[in-house]
Order: sequence, then structure tokens, then C-alpha cells
Amino acid sequence: MAASVAAAARRLRRAIRRSPAWQGPSHRPLSSEPAAAQASAVRAAFLNFFRDRHGHRLVPSASVRPRGDPSLLFVNAGMNQFKPIFLGTVNPRSEMAGFRRVANSQKCVRAGGHHNDLEDVGRDLSHHTFFEMLGNWAFGGEYFKEEACSMAWELLTQVYGIPEERLWVSYFDGDPKARLDPDLETRDIWLSLGVPASRVLSFGPQENFWEMGDTGPCGPCAEIHYDLAGGLGAPQLVELWNLVFMQHNREADGSLQPLPQRHVDTGMGLERLVAVLQGKHSTYDTDLFSPLLSAIHQGCRVPPYLGRVGVADEGRTDTAYRVVADHIRTLSICIADGVFPGMSGAPLILRRILRRAVRFSTEILKAPPGFLGSLVPVVVETLGDAYPELQRNSAQIANLVSEDEAAFLASLQRGRRIIDRTLRSLGPSDMFPAEVAWSLSLAGDLGLPLDLVELMLEEKGVQLDSAGLERLAQEEAQHRAQQAEPVQKQGLWLDVHALGELQRRGVPPTDDSSKYDYSLQPNGGYEFGACEAQVLQLYTEDGIAVASVGKGQRCGLLLDKTNFYAEQGGQASDRGYLVRAGQEDVLFPIARAQVCGGFILHEAVAPECLQIGDQVQLHVDKAWRLGCMEKHTAAHLLNWALRQTLGPGTEQQGSHLNPERLRFDVVTQTPLTPEQLRAVENTVQEAVRQDKAVYMEEVALALTAQVPGLRTLDEVYPDPVRVVSVGVPVAHALDPASQAALQTSVELCCGTHLLRTGAVGDLVIIGERQLSKGTTRLLAVTGEQAQQAQELGQSLAQEVKAATERLSQGSRDGVEAHRLSKDIGRLIEAVETSVMPQWQRRELLATLKMLQRRANTAIRKLEMGQAAKKTQELLERHSKEPLIVDTVSAESLSVLVKVVRQLCEQAPNTSVLLLSPQPLGKVLCACRVAQGATPTFTAEAWALAVCSHMGGKAWGSRVVAQGNGSTADLEAALNTARAYALNQL
Repeated sequence: MAASVAAAARRLRRAIRRSPAWQGPSHRPLSSEPAAAQASAVRAAFLNFFRDRHGHRLVPSASVRPRGDPSLLFVNAGMNQFKPIFLGTVNPRSEMAGFRRVANSQKCVRAGGHHNDLEDVGRDLSHHTFFEMLGNWAFGGEYFKEEACSMAWELLTQVYGIPEERLWVSYFDGDPKARLDPDLETRDIWLSLGVPASRVLSFGPQENFWEMGDTGPCGPCAEIHYDLAGGLGAPQLVELWNLVFMQHNREADGSLQPLPQRHVDTGMGLERLVAVLQGKHSTYDTDLFSPLLSAIHQGCRVPPYLGRVGVADEGRTDTAYRVVADHIRTLSICIADGVFPGMSGAPLILRRILRRAVRFSTEILKAPPGFLGSLVPVVVETLGDAYPELQRNSAQIANLVSEDEAAFLASLQRGRRIIDRTLRSLGPSDMFPAEVAWSLSLAGDLGLPLDLVELMLEEKGVQLDSAGLERLAQEEAQHRAQQAEPVQKQGLWLDVHALGELQRRGVPPTDDSSKYDYSLQPNGGYEFGACEAQVLQLYTEDGIAVASVGKGQRCGLLLDKTNFYAEQGGQASDRGYLVRAGQEDVLFPIARAQVCGGFILHEAVAPECLQIGDQVQLHVDKAWRLGCMEKHTAAHLLNWALRQTLGPGTEQQGSHLNPERLRFDVVTQTPLTPEQLRAVENTVQEAVRQDKAVYMEEVALALTAQVPGLRTLDEVYPDPVRVVSVGVPVAHALDPASQAALQTSVELCCGTHLLRTGAVGDLVIIGERQLSKGTTRLLAVTGEQAQQAQELGQSLAQEVKAATERLSQGSRDGVEAHRLSKDIGRLIEAVETSVMPQWQRRELLATLKMLQRRANTAIRKLEMGQAAKKTQELLERHSKEPLIVDTVSAESLSVLVKVVRQLCEQAPNTSVLLLSPQPLGKVLCACRVAQGATPTFTAEAWALAVCSHMGGKAWGSRVVAQGNGSTADLEAALNTARAYALNQL
């Protein structure tokens, strides 16, 4: 029996150390299966059980979009929304502070970041990017191990009817390195519930000790596993439920301290539970997925789903079924919660999920156009009752998925043609050129990420030139760094001789009027037209004029026309690509465009030969251009809001913007106050909410000379000049009698702008510093970034409020006081470094520094009181002795030092050394030598002798010293201290 249990333990350990996965489909029916139950009934039974039988409060699932937690791309566990309780930062007056027993079903997404299952989805029968986590929690010691284990066992065996003999359990086996004992309490609980000892297994910290992060609450966990084999042959164990018992806190130094309040945090994946209850070996065979798989079969020209994996899945049809079914669930849930496909962060991950689904549905399942959007109603049907936001937003979800699907289909088809054409020119052992793959990833509209290109090549058995790709990535990073700030002459540039040669030849300046050729579509998106042009001149990277450039060469292109915005007026250059007429499958990525004496020089990488006279078509990167437009319109609104708040004498000193961030320099009489910063933000946000029209028109420069309130910079403007007016037509704004320019933003500007202010989304000033006396630099973000900054600011404000409440309640002991002081220090660091509203940062920092002073004062008072009490006890025990060597309980080294100091003040002729045992075998040491001690008897040497004996270290001076070490034999350390002192005395 012992051998079989050990073998089972080894199998369980291997299963846990992997991502737990279902085994392949089996043709043998499961024995003793409970009656099948619909997933909706399983979810409801869980919630009803905890509410009705055990008095839990049911709370809704949090959004999958994390609120105020920049460490997460998506909510990936049920406990995420309860972090403030675990960390002790919950506002005591909030609703959450009253939570004691809670249960819910949480929407979770694991794609991107630390927990990333995206690439595994489809390859096996278990991985998902979206799943539901059933969980119950007990906060503040409401209940602990015995109740949690009993409830879990009761639900699984009595409510769900899972045969007890199919369930195995585990507990924490301890960790000698961390001086943690085995969790025998949990072991005995399992045994008392009737689990045979042969199915109660123990594991170390890797499997059965849960930690929130590098620091913070943590504790042992117990797991419940289900045996798929059912006693027929070797156990096939999969994890069902994880019960975490938070009873420790991981400190910054790595040590573990007991938590003042213990918590229970449990999680059980609904999909896996339903598979068990429905007798399925795969989560994809349950009724959570079968309606989707059926709809995919009906809508595509492929055989029905058979659940095959690996080499058995010919043509990867079943893999595609799983990918599409999983991804449409994730897309629907995320979009319903306000996460939309985009260009960075969580939106970028969602964009990859959408494009992966499109590729598998079209290439493998042969799905018709618009197919993904047609699956949204099926998701709503299966999940809408549990998550009503799906029902409310079903039309929006379907439309957005369909629009993005159509856009990517065109890109995918074109990208496939480029790859196929390139492959035909390669030899059998040739690697795929890095330049072509790079051009695909940079080409804006095509937007095929490198990992997708690499996957498409892998499927064709072709290797990508990774070394060349790394070189191009480094060059791109350098170019991005250059675009982070405005530059005058960097990279390719036309010097005075090159410009003179162009003028001598009569080459006209570049016609860049097409940069303004874009329109706003009924769906709110922007349409940017292509531009037909001719190559007039080519330049090498050294600026030498040439007639042609070859494959892989970085070069400069001079065209007769362009639709690219060249960097000027503080706006970053456009990016994009061009193609040659008649050869649309060869893309020349354009990294930037610069103005050189009226000529627009485009920097590009040539995947093939290009020569003077070639006819080309230019395409701007739409997402990049739109990001610049949002920031530039926001800059105008910010300029106007500053004048409204600070007065008409406020002047713009300069600005620079790209899709990521807006930098704005302004001349002010005094630094902005938090109230002024907030007022500026509110003014911009109101203009954005009103979704005002943005009017742009070229007018004679003379017409702008006498307009009150018109914003200009100290620079030379062209004639005619372009005027940008928000909310008021240009003609009306320029009428001197209208005074319109005093009431809205009207500026002379050559940049590209939104056509309505609403697309800015939001604006938050996230940084501010003085460049010089009277000049302030502001940093701002817009849109999704602004919303995230506001949410993070609100979250931190709640933490500061909670810290204020904790401080006002007072600390009963030094450990709690020190923990509060550390929490305040952590908050100060978080507020100083987080991307959040600047006005709020300054207000919170002022509050936190006041709290830190109060906390430190409270700690000093507590420690002085504790030290005085312990001093009296020691004096009574060692009355009028010339040497005191003893142990004393002290919560910190600071308290121990105070005890030594007070002892010596009351007994100045006494030398004192005290040791204080701490958790995990650590020992603190503090000492002081008497005033009349011999010169050779120093406190530092005394402490060093004792701490070295304990394997530690010491520091200090001749009179006072302190240190630490670790020992299980305190008496031996005390004897060392006495012997050293007596020898010196």
C-alpha cells in the first residue's frame, strides 16, 4: 500500500507541476459518474449552497478589466477584487470592509502577462483564455481551515454527488528552509471527514503554499483532485478546488510574520467542474462549449468536431474548433466589460486574440466573412443569464467583432500572398528574410504581429532569420527613442549641398497636402486615403544621392507627393509603408518622414530594389496617425484650458506629442496648484464630453492678425496659414467682432487633428516639473491611458483613506504600528511612481507625509512605553548588578535598543547586553557598556562576539551596538555574552 501511495503521490506531483490538463479523449466510459447537470445549474448550485446553507453574501463578478491595479492586464483570479482586504488597505467605511463571508463566480482572462494561456489554447483539451472561477471567501477569521474543508467536501459529495472514492486531497508538507511546520491540522481535518489516508497526500511549498507576490499575505493551501480513471488502472488526477489559508505575511526581507487577521480564499474552475459532473474528459465537450462547436460546424464547410489533438488531428480542424470557440467567448466577455481591441496593453492582447480567431476560422474552418460576429448570440445565450452585461451589449459586441474581422481578413490575405511570394524565391534551406517579416509587422494596415508571421512560417516548415530580426528590432528601438523627443538633424538628412542640387535641378518642394485627406465614417472610425506618387530621388544612409537602392538597404526617399505628416510643430512623424505600382505584395516600411528645406524625406527599409522613376502608393499607419491626431487636438484643448484657468497671459512655450504621450511646456507666473491642475483637466474633459466639431481651414495670414484671443507661437507661419478652431467655424472665429477665439480653442497649426473632440476620450495630466523659473512642463495622456490613470488614482486614494482610518483607530502593539508605517511608506512610493492624475498625486503625498509623521510619533510613544515596562522588570531581576546579560521579548530592534538605553540611564555603572528571540529562530541583540568600563571593552566588539556565535553580524560604536543572528540555543549565546564581558571587566 505504501508503495502504491508513493507512486500516486509522484504522479500527482507531476500533474501539479504542469498546468493541469485533461488527458486525451477516452473511448472507455467513466464509471460511477454522477448524473449530468447543465453548467448553469452547476454554477447556481455553488452560489446557492454558500448563500443558503452557510450564510455567504453573493457579490457580482468584477469586470475583467482591472480597476486601479496596473500589475494586471486582465483580472485572472477570483481574489483580485478582494486584494484591499488581504493587504489591509480596504477603506473601513466602504461596503467591502463589511464583507465577512462572500461567494461568487468571477470572470477571468489569462492571456498576456505572467499568467498566459493564449498559445496553448487549441493544442490540448483543457486550456482557455476565458474561464469562470467559483470561489468562497472568509475574511478576518470568520472561519478557517475546518469550516472551509468541510464546506468543500459537503458541496462536492452531497450536493454535486461526486463519489468520495474519486476524490484525492493534499495538504502542505512544511518547508524546513522557511522554518514552516507541516500543516497537520489540515491533514487531520481531511481524515476526520472520512478521506482514507491513502488518498491524503502532502506536498511542499511549490505545490501547496500560495503567495500573492514577492511580498504580502500568503499561506498553506489544500487541494481537492478528481480521479478520471475511477479506480481502473493508475489514478489520472486533475485539480478541482484550491483552498488557500492566508495566515502569514511575506515581509520585504523575505521573512514570514503571522497575519493579524487570517483569511480563506478558495477557487474552483467552473469549466473543469462541469466536465467532471457531465462525465466528460474535456471541458470542450461540456454544454458550455457544445452550442458553440455546433454553430461552428453549421456555419463552416468542415466535418463535425471530434475532439482530436496532436498528430491525430489531421488538418488541425479540431484545434481550430477549440481556438474559435474559446476566443469568441473571451472577445465577448472583454468587449462587454469595456476592453476593446487596440494597440497596447490589454487591448493589444485582445486584438491578437481576435486575429488568431480570424485566422483559424478562415484558413482552417473555411468560415465565410462575418462568421465570428455570428457566434456572439451563441455566447450570449450560454453566458448571458450569469453575466447580464453580455445581453445589454450583444449588438455592439457583434458589430465590433465583425468590423475588426473584415479589416484583418484583408490584411491576412495580403500578408499570406507576400509570404507565399517570398517563399517561392527561396531555396530549400534558405531562411525567411527578416526584412520581409519586419515589413509585415510594421506595415500599419497589414498589422501582422511577428509571432503570427513566425507561426505561419512554422506551419510551412520554414525558419525565420531570427538574428536579422533582432538587428532590425534594435534599429527600430533606436528610431523610437529618437521619436520620443523632437529632433532637428538625426538619422538621414539632406544637407545644404543636397538641397542646393535639388534646387539647381528645379525639383519642386514635396506636395504634402494629401496628409489632410481623411474623413470621419458613420461608425466613428477614420478613413485615411492612399497617395499615388513617383520616386524623384533616393539617398543612402549616409545621405549620398543614388539612382537605386537594393534589398535590405535603409534609405531615404524623395517623392513628388506624400500623405505622410513629417515631424514639425511638435507632432511626431507618421509611420506606414509604400508599395510599387503593379507589385502590391512587396512592402517598403517607412519609419519616419522629415522636412528638409521644403522637401519631405521618407526613411524606409527596402526589401527589394527601388529606383528613381518608380510609381508608388503610400499608406500611413492608421493607428499611429490617429494617436497623433488625438494628442494634437488634446494639446489645443489643454492650451485653451490653461488660459481659461490661469488667465489670458498664460503662454505656450512648446510641445511634443506622439501616440503614447503629450508633453506641453507653458509659461506661468507661479507653479500650478493641485486645484488649478484639476480645473484644467475638468475644462478639457468637458470639451471632450461635448464632442465638439473641429474646423480646419487655410486662410490668408493677414486675416489672423487682429483676432482677439488667437493662439500663436513665436515662429514664422506660411501664407496662407492653416487655422484650427474647436466648436466654431473658422470664418466665424476669425471675425474680430465675434470674440469666439476668447471662448474656445482657435490656433494657427499645420498639424493633423481629429474632426470631433469626443475621440480624445479623456485627458489626465500625469506629470509636472519646473524647467526653469516661470516655465512648467506638463505630461498628459488621453483615452484609455487617461482612464487607467484615473482608476489607479482612485484606488490609491482609497488606500490612503484606509490608512488614515487605521491610524485614527490607534495601534495596540508595536508590530501593528510598524506594519502601518511600512504600508504608508509603500503607499508613498506607489503614489510617487504611478501613472495617475498629478493633482491627486500632490494631494495624496501631502496627506501621506503627514500620516507618516503621525505614525512615527505613535511608534516612538509605544516603544518608549514598552521599553519602560521591560526596563523595570529587568531592574527588579538584576538589582545593582555591574553586568546584565538576559533575554527580553521585544517586537523590534528599535524597542530592544530603547530598553538597553533606559537600563543604562537608570544604572549608569552597569554594562548591558540583551537578546530578543524572534520568529523562525532569529535573534536580535543590543548592548551598551558602562561609563567606567576599560578602554578595551567596547560595545561593538561585544555585540560582534555574540552575533558571530549566532552566525550573524553586528554594528555600532564603542559605547552602544546592535546586531542579529539565528540560533536555537539561546543559553549558549547568553553564556558567550557573559564570558566575553567578564573577561573584559
